[in-house]
Amino acid sequence: MLCQECGKRPATVHLTQIINGQKRELHLCEQCARARGELGIIGEPFTIPTLLSSIITDGGHTFPGAGQAAGLKCDRCGLTYAEFARTGMLGCRHCYQAFEDQLESVLRRLHGTTVHGGKVPSRTGEEARLKREINRLQEELAQVVIREEYEKAAQIRDRIRDLEKKLR
Repeated sequence: MLCQECGKRPATVHLTQIINGQKRELHLCEQCARARGELGIIGEPFTIPTLLSSIITDGGHTFPGAGQAAGLKCDRCGLTYAEFARTGMLGCRHCYQAFEDQLESVLRRLHGTTVHGGKVPSRTGEEARLKREINRLQEELAQVVIREEYEKAAQIRDRIRDLEKKLR
């Protein structure tokens, strides 16, 4: 799709406005969007990394303690905190430990907390619960067999079979 403004370059910025119930869509190239001031508060196309970067730097004002963070660097991938703040992307799984204190501030600002409050999808959660119960019963079964309590072992075995059927 070509830019609706210049008609020359590919449209990479897609805007949707709803004003008084009227929907208006506009497809622009980055240059025309920039010229119209349609690239938002950070002056770049909206992407998750640019959104995170704007949150991390708070519109150019870094979080308290960012002065000390500027010198931080991940010892595994070499990513600096300044690069993370600019791009909004971490380099590797070890960056979470390297920038732990700063990420805590970012997460608190994004979510209001640093503790996950979401839920496990019900089907996956149910499957996980059943698997945990089966594992627990298998351990109990092994102990009951060692004690030669065969009637109880048969009951546990039947319960395990019932739970395994639910998993299928």
